[in-house]
Amino acid sequence: MTIIGWLQISLLFVAVLLVVKPLGLYMARVFGGERTFLSPLLAPVERGLYRASGIDPAREQSWLGYTMAMLTFSLVGVASLYAILRLQAFLPLNPQGFAAVPADLAFNTAVSFVTNTNWQNYAGEATMSHFSQMAGLTVHNFLSAATGMALAVAFTRALARSKVSTLGNFWVDMTRATLFVLLPLAVVVTIAFVAMGLPQTLDASVTATTLEGAQQVISLGPVASQEAIKQLGTNGGGFFNVNAAHPFENPTAWSNYLNMFAMLSVSAAMAYTFGQMVGNRRQGWALLAAMSLLLVGGVAVTYWAEAGGNTILTAIGVDPAMGNMEGKEVRFGQAMTALYAAVTTGLSDGGVNGMHGSFTGIGGLAPMFLIQLGEVLPGGVGSGLYGMLVFSLLAVFVAGLMVGRTPEFLGKKIEGREMKFAMLAVLILPLVILGFTAVSALLPVAVASVGTAGPHGLSEILYAYTSAAGNNGSAFGGLTGNTLWYNTTLGIAMLLGRFGYVVPVMAIAGSLAAKIKVPNSSGTFPTDGPLFVGLLIGIILILGGLQFFPALALGPIVEHLAMLAGQTF
Repeated sequence: MTIIGWLQISLLFVAVLLVVKPLGLYMARVFGGERTFLSPLLAPVERGLYRASGIDPAREQSWLGYTMAMLTFSLVGVASLYAILRLQAFLPLNPQGFAAVPADLAFNTAVSFVTNTNWQNYAGEATMSHFSQMAGLTVHNFLSAATGMALAVAFTRALARSKVSTLGNFWVDMTRATLFVLLPLAVVVTIAFVAMGLPQTLDASVTATTLEGAQQVISLGPVASQEAIKQLGTNGGGFFNVNAAHPFENPTAWSNYLNMFAMLSVSAAMAYTFGQMVGNRRQGWALLAAMSLLLVGGVAVTYWAEAGGNTILTAIGVDPAMGNMEGKEVRFGQAMTALYAAVTTGLSDGGVNGMHGSFTGIGGLAPMFLIQLGEVLPGGVGSGLYGMLVFSLLAVFVAGLMVGRTPEFLGKKIEGREMKFAMLAVLILPLVILGFTAVSALLPVAVASVGTAGPHGLSEILYAYTSAAGNNGSAFGGLTGNTLWYNTTLGIAMLLGRFGYVVPVMAIAGSLAAKIKVPNSSGTFPTDGPLFVGLLIGIILILGGLQFFPALALGPIVEHLAMLAGQTF
């Protein structure tokens, strides 16, 4: 590790911190239905969309109505995207003449993009037409992110209001998230990416002459626009197979910074939006502090492990001064690759600028562990916030048990009903991840897809289901995922990780909204100070992390110990 590396890391977090308040305030005004500087341009479009679709923006929904609208919208999204992929050969903007996507892969991909996971069992430049990329994948990059933001706003209203039966209108919240937040930001970031050298064209490819005089066909397409919303919406699905390690997706150090800045900005600002909407900005800062401390810890562990290098390679004469450079782009180096890996897994982004499977044992463990904590650091846009709020309820419940008082959070009493739903939500992730991993580690057809024997092979399987259930989308590499078994089971894991989690969360929101908001008393546990931040971090580590320790001990931890002993598998 170097001072320059830490300065590069620090600059990113400072830049994100600078936009948290203004962007958070703006989003609070948008979701509050207030006038913004974009209202003269976009408000008529918004009203036109409501008229065309028959939506009454003044009509609010109960938690069940809100949730059913979201589920229906998502189901239609899966079906429509599946149809686009299966009919790709007959649709326009297919200059490469790509055939239809196979049924199991189309199912996996449709579920992946609708759930904001963006797991990709295919090479984009060799599988997807421009129409599929734009009208299919990019559209759902917007809509899946907007859906997560809408759910977070609904949960926030449940805490801000007192004794009500409604949480807002899903169609209105989703429309505003897309129209007023994601679309304007995506336009700005797209223009910046084009200026940095990312292609934005409908041409299929260009032919170049190499230094040896050979002809090379280089794929092109509408890359910059997809890259922008891929990061802003914490989607992560790349236009090209190698994602942000490809020079057309991430050509320079500046584009690398913009990638990470775009990933973090909206999710981090959502915490401030929460504080503004509930009338307690300190609460938003407390949530952001917990998110940030855990994320910085993940960056530090990853950077330390990769900068330390591989003792096995050192023993055979490889210079250890550069650390572990396997699977990394020279133009980024260890610091920026470690930062990217931690940010993309602390979020639910999943885009990568290096090969996580080529990291050292501990270097690969840290990104995997960040996903297993629940994708709340700061998580996906919206989904990270409502995930952190579930952990907050658990934290105040534990605090209440310790002092013998009925726990309260922002004036709402937390009782048995909320705790049952909270534990149901929290247990979804380990049940899906560990269950599918255990079966896949024993099933011959699943083991046949593993690229590396020993503990690293187990890590490949564990990471795949961790990424899918956590709606992340990054991969360890080495695992051949484009099989009937993995396309199907990973798709199921994505559905459970998104909707199996969010339904009990919305049930909590409905329960909290109906409660009377009571003022704080002398015995109220403050949830906007350092003590709560520490307790919240402890709850996340215990409930979100320790349940995975036995599986991690058999995979990346064993691999790390073997590396220290100079052994290979």
